[in-house]
Amino acid sequence: MYLEIVTPDKKVFEGEVKVATFPGTDGSFQVLNNHSPLISSLTKGVLSYEDKDRLYELKIDGGVVEVLHNEIIVLAEGIIND
Repeated sequence: MYLEIVTPDKKVFEGEVKVATFPGTDGSFQVLNNHSPLISSLTKGVLSYEDKDRLYELKIDGGVVEVLHNEIIVLAEGIIND
């Protein structure tokens, strides 16, 4: 499935992933291939995704995610760099 992560400043990531995990406002949730359509708000926390080689983690400052037809679009308020 295709994942795109953008902030108001830049495109952070785009590409194929096997799984993605999001910090939803009602708790974290995971999206796999052929997930049902979904729109959810995101809270400050860790967004992780796995491609064929490894697991990546980003700390986001909230946002919104949309899942539709194996495409995930994340509109993050910002990326938190520690």
